[in-house]
Amino acid sequence: MKKIALLALVATTSIAMADGAALYAKCAGCHGADGKTKALGKSNPIAGMAADKVVEDLKGYKAGTLNQHGMGGVMKGQANMSEEDMKVLGEYISKLAK
Repeated sequence: MKKIALLALVATTSIAMADGAALYAKCAGCHGADGKTKALGKSNPIAGMAADKVVEDLKGYKAGTLNQHGMGGVMKGQANMSEEDMKVLGEYISKLAK
């Protein structure tokens, strides 16, 4: 039974990471494939950023209440996703090496 639970956890984690990578694909154009690029030379690198901070920022951008580095307009369109997708993306970004 423990093996089944462990396999389910590993499979779920693998699927979430794959989904995170797919969600991150639209971020990579500005933030780089590794999350270490300053988007349009303005933002801080996002690699290794805390998952909850990613979600908080994405919610702010989506709501139009956050405008860090003057990127609110660009990020509002990018943050148009469900809260669940934000969480998956946040977990993915948090695991990118700094």
